Amino acid sequence: MTTPFSVADYLRQHVRTVPDWPAPGVRFRDITPLLQNPRVFRVLIDAFVHRYMEPALRPDVVAGLDARGFILGSVVAYELNVGFVPIRKKGKLPFTTVAETYELEYGSATVELHTDAVAQGQRVLLIDDLIATGGTMLAGKRLLEKLGAHVTEGAAIVDLPELGGSARLRGSGLKLFTLVDFDDR
Repeated sequence: MTTPFSVADYLRQHVRTVPDWPAPGVRFRDITPLLQNPRVFRVLIDAFVHRYMEPALRPDVVAGLDARGFILGSVVAYELNVGFVPIRKKGKLPFTTVAETYELEYGSATVELHTDAVAQGQRVLLIDDLIATGGTMLAGKRLLEKLGAHVTEGAAIVDLPELGGSARLRGSGLKLFTLVDFDDR
């Protein structure tokens, strides 16, 4: 008898842990090996696409958070045959924007979205590579809602629940879907 294939276990095997980066004591979860291997990248993208092909979960548009959310989001949007919109760091978008500032561990950051990126009532899937403190995804959700869109779900490859971001996002009313959880830093 064969063991059933676990997408989470398969992907976890390909996430590289870099100790003491960017600071001592931090274990950085590096997703670039997931992107380098075509088979692993296919499994990763298919896991998202198959979920969001379901009519109840299918978005009208995918929004990706700067910068790795662009990689995932654009491919998922392409496979679902829906549009893609980038949520960028401040000062990177050339047209009229709306902005949202959020707190980081040391300071703050601002993300922006073009004012015509989504339409009133559109169903949006918000995607990024990793959920740590949840600040970036929450700021992206707020931006999309400012423009009248409905964020149906937040999605990420990795969740670091110990840092509290996923609980914070769920507390804001955002449904979440992640593929791999790392319970320890």
